[in-house]
Amino acid sequence: MELITVLEKTAFGNQHELEAARNFLEQAAIHDLPNLLRQLSDILRNTSQNEVTRAQAAIQLKNALYSKDETIKIQHQERWVQIPEEIRLYIKNNCIETLGTETKRPSQAAQCVGYLACAELPKGLWPDCINRLMINVTDPNATEMLKESSLEAIGYICQDINPDILESQSNQILTAIVNGMRKEERSDHVRLAACNALLNSLEFTRNNFSKESERNYIMQIICEATQSDNPQIKISALQNLVRIMNLYYEFMENYMGQALFAITVSAMKSSSDDVALQGIEFWSSVCEEECELAAEYQEALEEGRTPTSVSRHYARGALQYLVPIILQRLCEHNDSEDDDDWNPCKAAGVCLMLLASCVEDDILQHVMPFINDNIKNPNWQFREAAVMAFGSIIEGPSPDKLKPIVEQAIVMFIELLKDSNVIVRDTAAWTIGRICEVVPEAIINENILQPLLEGLVIGLNAEPRVATNACWALSSIAIAAMDMARPNEDEEATPETYVLSKFFEPIIEKLLATTERQDGGQSNLRSAAYEALMEMIKNSPKDCYTTVQKTTIVILGRLENVIKLENNIQSSSDRRQVFDLQSLLCATLQSVLRKVTPEDAPQISDHIMTALLHMLNQTANSKASSVQEDAFLAVSTLIDVLGDKFLKYMDSLKPILYAGLRNFEEHQVCQSAVGVVGDLGRNIGNKILPYCDDIMTILLEGLISPKLNKSVKPSILSTFGDIALATGTDFKKYATVVLNALHQASIIHADPNDFDLIDYFNELREGCLDAYTGILQGLKGNNNTPIDLEIVIPHMNNILEFLAILSKDPNISESVISATCGLIGDLVSCFGPQLLAYVENEAIHSLLNRGKKSKNNRAKTLANWASKEIRKLKSA
Repeated sequence: MELITVLEKTAFGNQHELEAARNFLEQAAIHDLPNLLRQLSDILRNTSQNEVTRAQAAIQLKNALYSKDETIKIQHQERWVQIPEEIRLYIKNNCIETLGTETKRPSQAAQCVGYLACAELPKGLWPDCINRLMINVTDPNATEMLKESSLEAIGYICQDINPDILESQSNQILTAIVNGMRKEERSDHVRLAACNALLNSLEFTRNNFSKESERNYIMQIICEATQSDNPQIKISALQNLVRIMNLYYEFMENYMGQALFAITVSAMKSSSDDVALQGIEFWSSVCEEECELAAEYQEALEEGRTPTSVSRHYARGALQYLVPIILQRLCEHNDSEDDDDWNPCKAAGVCLMLLASCVEDDILQHVMPFINDNIKNPNWQFREAAVMAFGSIIEGPSPDKLKPIVEQAIVMFIELLKDSNVIVRDTAAWTIGRICEVVPEAIINENILQPLLEGLVIGLNAEPRVATNACWALSSIAIAAMDMARPNEDEEATPETYVLSKFFEPIIEKLLATTERQDGGQSNLRSAAYEALMEMIKNSPKDCYTTVQKTTIVILGRLENVIKLENNIQSSSDRRQVFDLQSLLCATLQSVLRKVTPEDAPQISDHIMTALLHMLNQTANSKASSVQEDAFLAVSTLIDVLGDKFLKYMDSLKPILYAGLRNFEEHQVCQSAVGVVGDLGRNIGNKILPYCDDIMTILLEGLISPKLNKSVKPSILSTFGDIALATGTDFKKYATVVLNALHQASIIHADPNDFDLIDYFNELREGCLDAYTGILQGLKGNNNTPIDLEIVIPHMNNILEFLAILSKDPNISESVISATCGLIGDLVSCFGPQLLAYVENEAIHSLLNRGKKSKNNRAKTLANWASKEIRKLKSA
């Protein structure tokens, strides 16, 4: 079969021909990939071929270089660079030479060039790629299509590649882009491609933005592009301004008054939704930056240092001009719009929230007159805008300023829950939820609470969108009521009663009824009702316990009923609904179990475990990882409640638990199974011993398995500590292999610029610290004879090396500092004089000092305790 014919079949063939064509291409790639790619590039470059065939050749080329799956993409790129250089050069040249020869947009060849560059540039290959593209754009004789496709290629490269790789070529990239963006450029297609390429390149142009002359020219070109009559160019230019404000806020002062303010305010007023969205987004970005700068300033003030950057207070200065436009946009709510549609009205609400957070009390004088004037407006859009405005600003002003306003306004919002328009009712319920969450002290009083609760319970009968917000408001009220009832802010204490006690049972009954509404699948209502139920139960006082008991029986009954449904399910959508319901019921069961007394728990535990084991067995081989995860979490809760009385279920649980621990592919299931092991260790003590050989083997397998998501590994390490504490001196048989594993985990270094990895490494290190602490305390036991601790001594230098790494890391979290101080104290307590030579260690001093200065009370306490242990050791 000719390759050209095959490519035509991939576009126009019937199902049989399409399958045959795909098989041909797969076999050709397996047999001789370099030759296949070379032939594809020849077809792509050949202008005598029809456009469809050329486009299909480009698609097959791209598929050999790129995948949405990151792992496969890396494999494709590695495979590409293994192809002989002369063939790679030939293919790259064909793709570059194709630029400008296509007649359809966007250019397929540009994408090929982009993917080729992303494979080669990170490895120091194809050094003239960017330069060739720049020449294509800046050549006065270049055609419109050549310039446009070359700019598209630059955009694709900038979008997908690590910015550090292109930083040294930022001048060439900007030369090409700016040349294409100039107002003198006659082709809108070229200008748009240049604008889009700039948007993708902004992250690695800091050097250019830090030079005033270059910055001035770039900003001039962008501002000119915002004035284009072509809406796509205007939108892309505005998107650039939004991104620049995020990246280069500190350089914007000279441009704000001269150009940016006028450009973006004009955009906010535009009749084009897409243009207006970018204008609003610009000011949202300003607010976000200034909120971050305010937080940084406060932190610097507390630490007695100068902040690295300061706010220019653009939002505060523009407030009187921005708010009227935003409020006008809020009035444009359309009752036919889709909830998922992003439009200027919704964007204005978000912008108003950010403005309020940014300017705090100052927002009130600009927004309250609008609210007062329109809260009773005959036009529903103005009524709804007034309510939305109130809900949007609520997190900005201080509670002192806000409380009297809320107390006055809440009655009106309760009335609006009965408004004739569903959108007004929905927004009123949302605003009440915001009030309950942000200023609960304003609504928890005798005059307001009862009518508010009555209004919300009625709201549970309303349309799903309204009822969902009513559920959220009830959740917030329950949390606030419990916070106010707890003595001395003790988060663990359960008060005798609270302000919701007399309303508690009817609210629970209504929420239970709401979870069974026929339309519960709409607007996430069923989940919201169950979540409200969980919060009500979680935040219940002692005098509501009878209702908690009744609710436990109801939830357990529902769980047993839904399990029976499984055998009658036919469709996959019905199965999905049943799985979702099982997950919700498991989560609710956890909440009620945490409130059940140790005396009552054994009376229902057999029914609960029977249901949970049935669920775990039924979903073990199905695509229901969320059900498995939630069922294991419910098992963990039952272990906490029953303590060593849980032992009678271990033989039934064991095979399911081990399967969960080995489920490396579905890491959330594995994570929750690891959690069960930790809970067993903490609750049944050394009675876990008969299961430890199997458990430890599987956990160690998981720790080194590349199949298991790294997020589970910190939990595995912590669980070693739980098992060590539970088994005491019997842990010796596992100690050496675990201590070696801890050393390997503890010496891995994090990239200080990768914030996601920094968080992960903090978790990993905390897991190591928990494990070390558990091992020391477990081996030491209750006596002070350190005979069993001798197994740790050969690993002491590894532990001290770990402490040295931690002492030099500025990014360790408060919880890591806390755990580190605890470990130091345990080391001194366990080894006494043997550690005397190490306690003058610089790393130990540094870590303890950080603990003493910490804002975390636990870190302070442990640092002071460890220091005291060291002083006792020195004076002995």
